[in-house]
Amino acid sequence: MTNEKVNLDEKFKLINDYWNPRIVGELNKQHVKLVKFQGAFVWHKHDDEDELFYVIKGSFDLEFHDKVITLNEQEFYIVPKGVEHRPVARAEVHVMIFEPAGTLNTGNVLSNLTRDQLENI
Repeated sequence: MTNEKVNLDEKFKLINDYWNPRIVGELNKQHVKLVKFQGAFVWHKHDDEDELFYVIKGSFDLEFHDKVITLNEQEFYIVPKGVEHRPVARAEVHVMIFEPAGTLNTGNVLSNLTRDQLENI
């Protein structure tokens, strides 16, 4: 990754699909990822990694087995490691994710939404 200024609007214009994170930065062995959500993701957990979801545009529900947290623009939530969760977006939402490099997007679950090779944009 180069040390350059990142314009989020420009980067999100390069993303034309859902649930497919792209890497836009790296710091201290953490990846900064951009992803568009729409619809429901798979229930999953990350046994060894916390995961931060920061909403840039739109809103989505972060479902847990005992509660639902709605995240709106300019809000974030950190899902602790080991906690099963599922993002659900009724309309397109733009999200920035911070998590350790190498974290699989579907955590402990393999599905058609699993992305093990992420593109840098």
